[in-house]
Amino acid sequence: MMDIHQILQLLPHRYPFLLVDRVLDIDLQAKTLRAIKNVSINEPFFAGHFPKRPVMPGVLMLEAMAQTCALLSFETEGIRLGDGQVFYFVGIDGVRFKRPVEPGDQLVLHSALDRARAGMYRFLCKSMVGDEVACEATIMCTIRNVE
Repeated sequence: MMDIHQILQLLPHRYPFLLVDRVLDIDLQAKTLRAIKNVSINEPFFAGHFPKRPVMPGVLMLEAMAQTCALLSFETEGIRLGDGQVFYFVGIDGVRFKRPVEPGDQLVLHSALDRARAGMYRFLCKSMVGDEVACEATIMCTIRNVE
């Protein structure tokens, strides 16, 4: 488990772009992680998406899943980013949006490391609201030096 303070030590994201509130569990053997994003009407994107029927943008669900992928990589691979490094979201396949995510929902983010090779990571991801799949995707990420 990780609380928000531990997440802030690992991820460079900050409000309003930090989209993981808590890590529920990490299985280092299976290389899986479950985290949550509490979706509130106070989120800045709801003012314009859509004012009469607020829905969390799909790209932000994908970003939340990518952030769980970073946390999983850091924990399973023992990675800590240096000052001149960034964990980039570099690809996505098989995206499916199955259900809208609305204010008051709790998005449970599932990430499983499928492959890690030559600095490239591939994850099988899904986000759930209750027992319903909201989104699923295969996400690719990498670590790069930016200095």
